[in-house]
Amino acid sequence: MDQLKASLLEAPIVEKGDYQYFVHPISDGVPMLDPGLLREIVIGIIRKAELREVDRIVTPAAMGIHISTAVSLMTDIPLTVIRKREYGLDGEVAIAQETGYSESEMFINDVGADERVLVLDDVLSTGGTLAAVLEALDGIGAEVVDTVAVIKKVGGENAVDDAGYHVKTLINVDVVDGEVVVVDEDGDD
Repeated sequence: MDQLKASLLEAPIVEKGDYQYFVHPISDGVPMLDPGLLREIVIGIIRKAELREVDRIVTPAAMGIHISTAVSLMTDIPLTVIRKREYGLDGEVAIAQETGYSESEMFINDVGADERVLVLDDVLSTGGTLAAVLEALDGIGAEVVDTVAVIKKVGGENAVDDAGYHVKTLINVDVVDGEVVVVDEDGDD
């Protein structure tokens, strides 16, 4: 994860209230996302994730889409995107999500009971989004085979851990004195 580490160490930090937010191509789409970085991340996910007998990849919009699309293309596993817009389709499930700096609602469509899913996301920070997604998938009756986030921001409360879910990551970082610090280059397994 050489390119990922280097890109994180160069990431600018912005303040959103009391929350220190790093700006990165994977989590924000800016600055420009280098194809080599995306390729490195996709290979890392494929090596780390449990992919056997997965029926679909599930990812929350918006910044999980590019990562999950690339993984879908490489593995031939179909992709479902959890959207921030309600469609009113049969079986649609609403999710209330809370992040370190916002609250919103998301909607899951086209995931059924007993489906085996891989959940992918860009960043695990406060865990609000992933905890809500995992709880909703449990409620639907889907089997979450594995969950992977590219980057984990450590050093604060994490709703995923508090809810008893496990998320694998590729790299773990903290923000200290306005700079990204790599805590674990291999992430969590």
